[in-house]
Amino acid sequence: MLKRFEAARQVYNACLGEAMKRVRLLKQSRAYRQALKLPKGKAGKTAMPLQREQHRARIDAFYHAREIIGFRKYDLMNWATRFTHSWLRDHIASQEVKALVRRAFGATERWLYGTDKQCKKGKCTKKKKNCTVCGKPKFKRYGEIHSVENITNLQGLRWRASGQYVQWRDLKICAMIDPFNPVQTHGLSQPVKYIRIVRRVIKGRNRFYVQLVLAGKPMQRTPINEGAEVGLDLGPSTIAIVSEGKALLREFCIQVDDASKEIRCLQRKLDRQRRANNPDCYDVMGSAIKGKHPKNKSKRMIKTEVVLQETQRRQAEHRKSLQGQLVNLILSLGNVIKTEKLSYRAWQKQWGKSIGKHAPGMFMQMLRRKAKNTGGAVVEFSAYQNRLSQFDHVTGEVKKKPLSQRWHYFEDGTKIQRDLYSAFLALCVDADSNILDADRANELWSSVGPLLLAAFQEAIQFAKSQGHTPACFGTSQS
Repeated sequence: MLKRFEAARQVYNACLGEAMKRVRLLKQSRAYRQALKLPKGKAGKTAMPLQREQHRARIDAFYHAREIIGFRKYDLMNWATRFTHSWLRDHIASQEVKALVRRAFGATERWLYGTDKQCKKGKCTKKKKNCTVCGKPKFKRYGEIHSVENITNLQGLRWRASGQYVQWRDLKICAMIDPFNPVQTHGLSQPVKYIRIVRRVIKGRNRFYVQLVLAGKPMQRTPINEGAEVGLDLGPSTIAIVSEGKALLREFCIQVDDASKEIRCLQRKLDRQRRANNPDCYDVMGSAIKGKHPKNKSKRMIKTEVVLQETQRRQAEHRKSLQGQLVNLILSLGNVIKTEKLSYRAWQKQWGKSIGKHAPGMFMQMLRRKAKNTGGAVVEFSAYQNRLSQFDHVTGEVKKKPLSQRWHYFEDGTKIQRDLYSAFLALCVDADSNILDADRANELWSSVGPLLLAAFQEAIQFAKSQGHTPACFGTSQS
């Protein structure tokens, strides 16, 4: 298995290198530079006929330039047929090669069109060969490829439903299946499109898992309230969820194992071992010498690396499990989720450790995916335009409040927790115009207002049962 994964890595790197070479030739071609000079135009319902014509002409010009150079997916697949006439054919079949070509071509295409995160003005300011800022794809190092898949279940790597095993050329790998697991039972009853083998390192040992890509719909273990709307206010340490029938206030993934102290100790130990094994890479003052890279590893250093990787893996798996439970809870209230569009990368500058531990960006990505699979959507609107935490739906005024003020006060003297009130206002945002509807807020306040007060009391009782009362709820100010 490891030999075939290594063969897949070499095929991927070769395809990625060829694709990046063709991208450089494409940017130097005359047809591509002429296409850049064409007016961009506009597409969509609001576009004029002339704008649509310009848009279509520009797309055709770029396609013609790519056709001349041969930077298309099937051109790269045609180039990759050479691997079926080399020693790699004993390990990787043509269908797996096509899947690797798709992966390499997709990464290069995203880099070409700038759909990944880009540097300022599209130019990388880092002097590294592989920059993670400008979206330039990386070559895989030894042992870095963790999955191999096929594009069909008819030949090569395929699933045999009759014997419930994976056949990969001359290898026959039996799967460990739980007959009492309803999810696996439902999945095995569906037709298989193709399969994927995933390698994971657990406690320093390789574990191989089979992922079946199936036709049909997945099994829904959690009931989904389809069509219902939910307002969501996500903060660095709290999350407020409000629907027309229920409201919740919780600390965001507070149960995640806090292994930061253990990880820090292991990293310091690893650094001491690295310095002891590579003394020629550091000067007298202990600073790293430019141009020298520590490569020597002792057995104890390898064991420390395994323990560090396992600690980080456990923390990540626990966080993913908690976020999945929270997503299912939100979808049980409604699959149309309304929330502010925020930059979670900017949060890292102010709350770096908390954001790294709880990963709100990964939570939102999971929420978007699951909401889309259930027929719903995550509606994100401008935080600057609506100003939910500063708006008062009774008077219609906007009053600035510092982040330390955790309560919203009305003119009659009543008050409400700030995060719950923001989630309530998010529920009242119009999904089409992405503008706050104050009239709807006034209509719903009589029925939803008591739910917000009850949600705060419930959150305090739940926090006390856990042994602490978080200051982010604003209990001291209440």
